[in-house]
Amino acid sequence: MIFLNTSNFVKSTLNTAIIAAATALAFSPLNAKAQANTAVNTMYSDTPTPIKELGTITVLGESASSLPMYIPTAFESVTGKQVAQTINATDSADALKYLPSLTVRKRYIGDYNHAVLASRASGTGNSARSLVYADGILLSNLLGNGASYTPRWGLVTPNEIERVDVLYGPFSAAYSGNSVGAVVDYQTRMPKQFEGSIKLGTFMQNNQQYQNSNRFGGNQASVSLGSKVGDLSWFMNVERLNSSGQPLSFANRLVSSSTVPTAAGVAVTGAVTGLANPQNKPWILLGATGQTDTEQQHLKIKLAYDFSKKVHFDYTVGLWNNDASTTAQSYLKNAIGNPVYSGNVVVAGRQYALSASDFGYSTNKSHHWIHGFNLKNKMNDRFSWQLAASIYRYSIDETRGQSTQTLPAGQFGGTGRITDLSGSGWHTLNAKAAWRANTAHTIEFGVQQEHYQSRSVVSNTANWVNGTATTQISKNTGNTNLRSLWLQDNWKISPVWQATLGTRFEQWQANNGLAANANNSVVLTERKENYVSPKAALAYQVSPAWSLKASLGRAVRMPTATELYQGSITGNSIINNDPNLKPEKSLTYELTAERNIDQGNGMLRMTAFGERTRDALYNQTNYAVTPNITNVQNVGAIHTKGLELAYQTTFFRDLNVSSSVTYADSVITSNPNNPNTVGKEQPRVPNWRANMLATYGFTPKWSGSLGLRYSGKQYGQLDNSDINSRAYLGFSSYLVADVRTQYIYSKYLTVSTGIDNFNNAKYWAFHPYPQRTVYVDMKYTF
Repeated sequence: MIFLNTSNFVKSTLNTAIIAAATALAFSPLNAKAQANTAVNTMYSDTPTPIKELGTITVLGESASSLPMYIPTAFESVTGKQVAQTINATDSADALKYLPSLTVRKRYIGDYNHAVLASRASGTGNSARSLVYADGILLSNLLGNGASYTPRWGLVTPNEIERVDVLYGPFSAAYSGNSVGAVVDYQTRMPKQFEGSIKLGTFMQNNQQYQNSNRFGGNQASVSLGSKVGDLSWFMNVERLNSSGQPLSFANRLVSSSTVPTAAGVAVTGAVTGLANPQNKPWILLGATGQTDTEQQHLKIKLAYDFSKKVHFDYTVGLWNNDASTTAQSYLKNAIGNPVYSGNVVVAGRQYALSASDFGYSTNKSHHWIHGFNLKNKMNDRFSWQLAASIYRYSIDETRGQSTQTLPAGQFGGTGRITDLSGSGWHTLNAKAAWRANTAHTIEFGVQQEHYQSRSVVSNTANWVNGTATTQISKNTGNTNLRSLWLQDNWKISPVWQATLGTRFEQWQANNGLAANANNSVVLTERKENYVSPKAALAYQVSPAWSLKASLGRAVRMPTATELYQGSITGNSIINNDPNLKPEKSLTYELTAERNIDQGNGMLRMTAFGERTRDALYNQTNYAVTPNITNVQNVGAIHTKGLELAYQTTFFRDLNVSSSVTYADSVITSNPNNPNTVGKEQPRVPNWRANMLATYGFTPKWSGSLGLRYSGKQYGQLDNSDINSRAYLGFSSYLVADVRTQYIYSKYLTVSTGIDNFNNAKYWAFHPYPQRTVYVDMKYTF
């Protein structure tokens, strides 16, 4: 058994217990009874409710799911009904807002390329350390790791969510090493009879930051139709989102140490002075950039057919479109009050040079398709099986931006660059089965194939707004493949003991790597490697109310195609990426004590967790070579240990309460390439996190919810040099309050209003988070 022996950790653990006990009495996100008895429907049974025994969750049900039959890890869930009642949700990521230890870095409503999911020991820069599915179809973008490779949240709308299930940690052999943080599985609705709904919503944010003061908002419309006729059922959802986000970036300069006569530049006013950057160095802010207007469309069609009571088939096709434009604003004004965007300027007697890259416009046009099917045979007396496949494709993904033409003329045209990711995507194939030897012994096994292809071409264009691509600047391509065999054995040793043992064999391959510039190209060597990841869990039923569980698992997170191949070249060498990166190798454990309370209507869970990761993948500067190289590198070792408390119950019959508190101590223990980082905290993993929400039913038709979200101190840099967190590029602690009320006028009409960030906190995760935002939505069901 692994022990947590530091006195600081014990002290922090006691503090955590006190905070959790206090906050549990006041705030909560979920209906506790529904949470404690959540059904996790899979292919294995006709029984619509779950069985939870010996601390290991046994999942049974009818609908498709990526989850295995036995889940040897901490598990949380929220239903679509709870999301609609308690959360101001505009996309599927919002459904995770109050689940323990989870954070989605969502910068604005409609954020399509930075909304990374973070978990206990993984920050908001590590998108490849979690897995997100919808009806068993992979939504995680494992082409890369970072802000630009977020799950495809837009392919699931809040209006179609039936339930969301979350597994913590890499303890199931059914998943690749990307599950080291968490596995999220969205279940969407399938009708039992003809039904339809129309949902209309609007939102507005008053944002004040530096010299900016404006309102940013938008609207959303969603229509769903579905029916079941005999053995055939179908469901269709169409949604359109228009959203205007606040400025996300700010042109800046460090304060110059030399004074230049005013005649050497244009004297300007309006710059924001007297500020310090995250390293606490004085700087000035020249203007706001990254203000994004986005229009998104979503279309999903699901078909399902029952060949018999046991054999079921379903097919899903989805389309996600995005048209976004990004603008900029200069704070600088000349003597007659006109904005200044370029040239040498003088601020407070010091000269600064402005370039075209300081204030840039850009656009993005994306058309992404997804296809998925499941064919499954539900559990008979002994055996069940499932065959699933999915395809995700970037049919169009083009970003255009100005390069040398400065504003204001540059917004209408001029030279620029086109970044084309079209042709990128992935496909998966998954075959699995379960064999029940007897009532106490079930074996699950499967074979999987995953293929990822990254395509990126950057070209010049004479007109960035609508011109065609001309000369090539760079081209990067690469594929990764993962073939896996897995086996998981669940054995009920006695009425009070249960063991789940598993192993996963993986063969990883990277090929077709190419890096090119305008004149030359480098073909990169193919790689093929094999890894084995064992898993184990042991559960003990102390009493009808108490259960104990220990879980241990190895995870190997393979390098992504862009981590390997997205680099520039000089001569015949790739200079800013390493095609020989090692995979991350993590050993993770959990020790859990869980108690059912209030006659099964509530739950108290305490989980001690730890993770030891070797060869963690981070972008850093290698000071061990001359000249220094900055690229994605292996960090020697990171150790994380922590404690998670979760509590749910119902007070006074109408007050549903749930809360969680997480403490994590995540430290870099080895890094030969950059020794200055040893002993520093892992970036973007805060020491403390807490989610709390309370829902009260004033009447059978009217309810209200109050929630709190807290995140403690964290850093964005490996060396923890960003000590000033209350600045652009910093990572702030925050405490945010949310409210929502829902009124059911009739069985057809429901109206909801809410406010996120009610206390109007200003906080940062590199970019600024939204300030106080008001929501109003109406849903008509027929």
